[in-house]
Amino acid sequence: MKEGDSRFVRIALAAFFVMALLYALYEARGILAGPTIEVPNSIVLAESEFITIQGQAERISELRMNGDRISVTEEGFFAEPYVLARGVNRIILEARDARGRDTTQVMEIVYTGETTIPGVPPQESGTSTPETS
Repeated sequence: MKEGDSRFVRIALAAFFVMALLYALYEARGILAGPTIEVPNSIVLAESEFITIQGQAERISELRMNGDRISVTEEGFFAEPYVLARGVNRIILEARDARGRDTTQVMEIVYTGETTIPGVPPQESGTSTPETS
């Protein structure tokens, strides 16, 4: 074997191992990064008491909203109905991956509308005194 051929083989092997190492790091990025939760906004103003909390979670084994487990699609999307109380509502999303790493996303939703009961007309705001005749 000539010296030029030997040098070419060493360079080719080095390039192969560098490429293999870079590919392994690329594939391991999910294992190294841990879980993530993405929701549109962390503070929201709502006029309806019935809303849907939705977003996407990646690299998780479970997702919880205010302590209750919620379902997630294979692509990581979730949509969970929620009934708001008047004022500030704090919603805590917690994700955990298979290795036990956690991440938390906190949302604050301010409900400004009136709570309505089906079949009952909403009350007018302010105070009123009964009329006497």
